[in-house]
Amino acid sequence: MGLQFEEDGTPYVMCGNEKVKLEKFPITEDFYVEKARTELRETEENVEQALKELRELLQQESNLLVPFDSDEFLMKFLRPSKLYAESAFKRIQAYYKFRLSHKDYCCDLYPSKVRSAFDHSIVSILSPRDQHGRRIIYVESGERWNHREVPLKEVFRGIQLGLEGAMVEPRTQVCGVAVVLNMKGLSFSQIMQFTPSFAKMVVDWIQDCIPIRLKGVHVINQPYIFNMLFAIFKPFLREKLRSRIFFHGFDKESLLKHIHTSSLMKRVGGDLPDDDITGEVLWKMLNHYEDEFRLANSYGYVTNNNEIKK
Repeated sequence: MGLQFEEDGTPYVMCGNEKVKLEKFPITEDFYVEKARTELRETEENVEQALKELRELLQQESNLLVPFDSDEFLMKFLRPSKLYAESAFKRIQAYYKFRLSHKDYCCDLYPSKVRSAFDHSIVSILSPRDQHGRRIIYVESGERWNHREVPLKEVFRGIQLGLEGAMVEPRTQVCGVAVVLNMKGLSFSQIMQFTPSFAKMVVDWIQDCIPIRLKGVHVINQPYIFNMLFAIFKPFLREKLRSRIFFHGFDKESLLKHIHTSSLMKRVGGDLPDDDITGEVLWKMLNHYEDEFRLANSYGYVTNNNEIKK
C-alpha cells in the first residue's frame, strides 16, 4: 500500500480504516485537551507563564542556537516537562549536548541521510494511535534485522528520526509513545553488536534527553538469550524507566492488556494487516518533510572549539 496525499499536499497512508499521517495540527478534541489539563497542567495561564519563563532561560544560554521565539518549538519540550520551564530548559540543554557529544549518531538526522532502517522495515510508526492516544513505535530487533545490512548505528538513527517526526505532533506531546520491540529470533551475533557504552548512551538519551513521554516499552517474543542483552542495559536504568518495561514473551494476550488490537499487527495479536505498510512508505512520508528536518538539525550548541560549554 503506497503513500497518498491530502488536497493540501499532506502525505498519508491508510492503515485499516484510518489515515495515518504526521498530525502537526493543534489539539482541539476534548480527549486531548482534558488529558493535557489533568496530566500536564496545561491551562492558558500556565502555558503563557511557562513560555515566558523558558524564553528568558534560553536567552541566557548564549551559545545555544534554537528558535526560542517559536511557541511550537518550546511546547515540544514543555509538554513532556509538565509545563515546568526549568525542567524543560534542562531537557533542552541535555538534548543538544547529547547531539554534540555523539555526532556520529546524531549528525545529518534527515530522511535523505537516514534510510536503511526504513528500507528494511526495521522501524515503523505507521499504525493508528492506541486507546490512550499514544503513538506506537515498532522495532524489529530479531530475525527481521540483518545487522550486516543495517548496522546497529543505523537502527538507532532510524529510531531517532522517527521520534523526531512524532515529537512535533501536539497529540504525541500530550499522550506520549509506546515502544514494541519484537525480539523473535534474536541471535548471539546480534547481541554482540551491543556494548555497555552504547547501552549507556541509549539509556541516557531516553531518560534525560529526548523530549517525549515514554509510557511503555514492550518486549515481545524474546528468547532465553535475551537475558544477556538486557543485562547490558540494566545497570543504567533508573526506577522510573525500569517500571515501564514489560516482558511479554510469546504471550500475545499479555501485550493486549496494554495496547488495543486496533493498533497492533496480526502477527503480534492485533487486527492490522502484517505487511501492507512497508518501512519504505514511512521513509517516503518523512522525506516529504526533508526541509523541516534539515532546519531542526541545524539547531544546537555553537562553540569555538567544538566542545560543549560547561
